[in-house]
Amino acid sequence: MNAWAAVPVAPDADRAGPHDDVEARLLSGWYAAERPATLADHLGHHGPAPVSSSTSSPLVEAVEAAGLTGRGGAGFPTARKLRAVAERGGRAVVVVNAMESEPASRKDQFLLAVAPHLVLDGAVLAAVAVGADTVHVCLPRTRTAQHQQLNAAMDERRRARLDPVRLRLHALPHAYVSSESTALVRWLNRGPARPQGSPPRTHERGVSRRPTLVNNAETLAHLALIARHGPDWFRQTGTPHEPGTLLVTVTGTVAVPGIQEVPLGTPLAAILDRAKGPTEPVQAVLLGGFAGTWLPAEHLRTPLTRRDLAPLGAAPGAGVLIALPHAACGLGETARMLAYLAAHGARQCGPCRFGLPAVADDFAMLAAGQADPDLLPRLHRRVGLLPDRGACRHPDGAARLAASALRTFADDVDHHVTHGPCPAAAGAPRLPVPAPTPPETWR
Repeated sequence: MNAWAAVPVAPDADRAGPHDDVEARLLSGWYAAERPATLADHLGHHGPAPVSSSTSSPLVEAVEAAGLTGRGGAGFPTARKLRAVAERGGRAVVVVNAMESEPASRKDQFLLAVAPHLVLDGAVLAAVAVGADTVHVCLPRTRTAQHQQLNAAMDERRRARLDPVRLRLHALPHAYVSSESTALVRWLNRGPARPQGSPPRTHERGVSRRPTLVNNAETLAHLALIARHGPDWFRQTGTPHEPGTLLVTVTGTVAVPGIQEVPLGTPLAAILDRAKGPTEPVQAVLLGGFAGTWLPAEHLRTPLTRRDLAPLGAAPGAGVLIALPHAACGLGETARMLAYLAAHGARQCGPCRFGLPAVADDFAMLAAGQADPDLLPRLHRRVGLLPDRGACRHPDGAARLAASALRTFADDVDHHVTHGPCPAAAGAPRLPVPAPTPPETWR
């Protein structure tokens, strides 16, 4: 069984995608040296970051011209976030979201392991652009080695007197919703690491009541390269509507699970081929992670862009692609994911306290072939009630996962309802879903 634990978060050249200088940008230094970049390695490969001494609107304009969007899941235009914070005036704050709470994703961990200074460059450049004097880097406290590595990278920069802003590293409680931007701000303001559903927005009043920019680690690494090479260079790969590259965690029934850097627009099948291909016939893929969308194998030729995936109800999400073999029960795997998502809700609103656990329980009964006559219509109704009602988007993601499973595995749904569990349901789980244990602490 392929396990996400086997996906490298420590460097492994054979599992980090193809050695292609055109396509490898964030990972180009890693491919060149095949070791984690020290500050000297980083400066030798990329050169110094073009940090100015004053607020830099040209950088915001360059990021806008490049068409960079967030790589944390939502895909929001990065320049729009930068501008919203810069226009508030006063001293701002930058937060690097390196929590990567999606259980199936390893891309940010890998990026920080091999190219920490590229991420930190981007954070510092963003801070100067929006008028911030402090950068907060947020990691989950369960990743002790990652914390030590990043702390060492920051020490290198301090000794070199490299940055005009202060860098601070934080270890937060590890929970699925703790990576939500308002949860980070709330924790940095000495509250629980739970999403904040009510206004004001973080760009208006965030950390210490100051305008706050929250960006994913990968997004900031792309920003650092745009600052060096310009928007035209950034647009040389990807598609006209969605330029650039994307880090993708590829797992499931593939020969070589790992992290790939691919141009946006790459067909899903080609990404599986880069992982040395499927080891078993594929019945479906999960795109985007636990809050993502199941797609039947017939859609594997679809390009990896929001524009191409939207008609299928899908999106790149957190950059996760999981191949599920025919020998697995998609309903059983989904039921375990939903149980995990239900356990990791913040329990601040009705959908998280009642709706999501009810959907998870119904789905568990369906997967076990224990459906009562009302289960299927009840499940469809409950799934439809989850979106757009919560304090954050956690219930929306769970609803998307459940609804896509009911569509993609429709034949199995019919079998489980009318004849009991399918033969695959009796086998061992194929995907390593964490236990549905609630977080021990939110602080």
